[in-house]
Amino acid sequence: MDNKEYDFYNQIKNWDFSDINRTEEKITNWDMYEILRNNSNSESRILDLGTGGGEKVLKKFPEVKEIIATDFSEEMIKTANENLKKSNKKNITFRQMDNLNMDTPSNYFDVVTARHTCTDAKQIYNTLKPGGMLILRGVDKLDCWELKRLFGKGQAYMDSKPISLIDYENILDAGFKDVELVPIHIREYYKTKNDLLALLLKTPILCDFSETEENEKINLNILDEYIKTHSYEKGILLIRRYYGITARK
Repeated sequence: MDNKEYDFYNQIKNWDFSDINRTEEKITNWDMYEILRNNSNSESRILDLGTGGGEKVLKKFPEVKEIIATDFSEEMIKTANENLKKSNKKNITFRQMDNLNMDTPSNYFDVVTARHTCTDAKQIYNTLKPGGMLILRGVDKLDCWELKRLFGKGQAYMDSKPISLIDYENILDAGFKDVELVPIHIREYYKTKNDLLALLLKTPILCDFSETEENEKINLNILDEYIKTHSYEKGILLIRRYYGITARK
């Protein structure tokens, strides 16, 4: 991860989108939190990678023995610990860690979860107990593709191979078994232009983190062009393309 990407995430500080007025229609029936609940119990130890401001861990994770949630952004972890104080939960620890240089113990966790973050499959394999489970959810190359094509740039826009396939192959190579890859499609409708703009300013959808890219503001004329052709009764449409992977050690 280069410095530009690190700086971007460090400035975001949280991933709480509750103030953005939007609705969604799930086209694919894949829910990582349901899978997590079905594969954990009160004695489980869970490692969450790319936890952001901890909102998902605090609101959607099951009650288990221990949760360690990490993010490489110091600002994200500050936000997560502030959110933790408000929750009164005692089994969760938030701390800073680079996913590509993990310092967690070997054969310790029953489940490792990762959302929209870079990972090292071999290091995840090492920290899982035998029989432990990896649950990964990522953003694929074709996410918001029409918007990216209009702007001529975006996250993974220039990649030759889909991120989902790269992760899938790395997980297989690390020694995991029962590896399953599921494409996830979601329709999101944003009520206003400001709601859509808030999403784009808070996520790297239109960023490619290239060394030559300047920190320019989003071109509102291009955004207006997109909105003109993608506005419906339910709102401004974005087609989101994610992927889910489950695997066993």
